[in-house]
Amino acid sequence: MNPPRQAATVLLLRDGRRGLEVYLLRRTRGMPFAGGMTAYPGGGVDPRDGDVETAWAGPSPVQWAAAFSCSERAARELVCAAVRETFEEAGVLLAGAPDGGAVVPDVTGDDWEEQRQALLTRELSLAELLADRGLALRSDLLRPFAHWVTPPEERRRYDTKFFAAALPVGQEARHVTGEADEASWLTPEAALTEMRGGTRPMLPPTIHTLGQLAAFPDVAAALAGSPPEPLQPISPTFEEQPDGRWAVLPDGTRIRLVVPLPA
Repeated sequence: MNPPRQAATVLLLRDGRRGLEVYLLRRTRGMPFAGGMTAYPGGGVDPRDGDVETAWAGPSPVQWAAAFSCSERAARELVCAAVRETFEEAGVLLAGAPDGGAVVPDVTGDDWEEQRQALLTRELSLAELLADRGLALRSDLLRPFAHWVTPPEERRRYDTKFFAAALPVGQEARHVTGEADEASWLTPEAALTEMRGGTRPMLPPTIHTLGQLAAFPDVAAALAGSPPEPLQPISPTFEEQPDGRWAVLPDGTRIRLVVPLPA
């Protein structure tokens, strides 16, 4: 059995005209993992995400370790990965004053883009970026949301912690990642409707967490209600039935996997 890689993903939220909206990326076809699938910004932990020199404001790694039932170092890596990946893939930085004051309002200039690119190539670590800007990672902007583990039979496996975060005031999510060919703000129900119609394929964790999000009327409610249920690792099994393929969760919940329509 191949051990799963630690990963973090972020449900980036805003209040739109149609209600609560979440930022979704459609991964480029041909990607080695989940190509063509709709997902949230996120990715694997980088070793430097555990840098203890990272300026930090908000709940400590010890508190995050308790939330996700992991070690303090793993918690530090996961929270840093969540912040780093959100900046890399959506151009949104969950950082601000070291005293927990104002959140950085704008990260769209050429100098910011240069540093975002340096993060992508690993020429720069998150700790170095924050130190250069006199900023601190703002873990208080994140909430634990879910914990999914890829089943043992899969070749590529991830132990993924899901976080929820509000889009900071003054910042805009931007389609800047080369790993996606589409980025959009959608209500959870609109995204699920497209999934059921075969035009927006998703993996079971995305389907299930969108269903959980759909219960919240706005961002404040979603953050106050996170996690929406006790945080337990979820690793689905799969069943082939006459009406299609189903993912079955440990609590008995069944998720029908819709075959995408031809491109």
